[in-house]
Amino acid sequence: MRIGILGGTFDPIHLGHINPALDVKQQLNLDQVWLMPNHIPPHKNSTMVSSYHRLEMVKLVCQQYPQFELCDIEIDRDTPSYSVTTLTLLTQQYPEHEFFFIMGMDSFIQLPLWHRWHSLFSLCHIALCQRPGWTMDAQSEMAKQLLFRHAQASELTLKNHATHGKIFSVNSQLVNISSTEIRQQLAQNTDTSKVLLPSTRQYIDQHQLYQ
Repeated sequence: MRIGILGGTFDPIHLGHINPALDVKQQLNLDQVWLMPNHIPPHKNSTMVSSYHRLEMVKLVCQQYPQFELCDIEIDRDTPSYSVTTLTLLTQQYPEHEFFFIMGMDSFIQLPLWHRWHSLFSLCHIALCQRPGWTMDAQSEMAKQLLFRHAQASELTLKNHATHGKIFSVNSQLVNISSTEIRQQLAQNTDTSKVLLPSTRQYIDQHQLYQ
């Protein structure tokens, strides 16, 4: 199967995560997208709520969207959630699957700062979602990688297509809002209907999170 992987702190999970994941699944004709909450994200100091609550919020989203599956491989890990470590484990556990690691342009630009980032291309494809306000220096390392590895979705229909190492650009209607801004809205008890699913907001209110 072709599996999209979307990792994140999901603190909380919002439409800025959900909509691009649905677009990737549709445009690249994936079988599923696995939502993968991080336990200790290497690029952030901490999360605002516990791993338990973040996991439960992702479970609710998966119940609502049959296209999604929960992947809890990182949530119980006591070490930082390095993507290359996770993808190595996933490719060992599921050698029959073809993985597409979903990321926004903001993360893609920062990829050279990631742990053993070059190894990602030997484990999966990259599904690259554009994000408002982010552009790339044409002389940068990642611009060169994009030029070298860029592929069209139509290539996936070829019998002998590459099973990893390609970068697929996906057109997505991204929500230009951060989790930090959403947490501020929640703290002020303002309307979040344009950025959170009703079930997510209900869970947050029920458990008095982000107050």
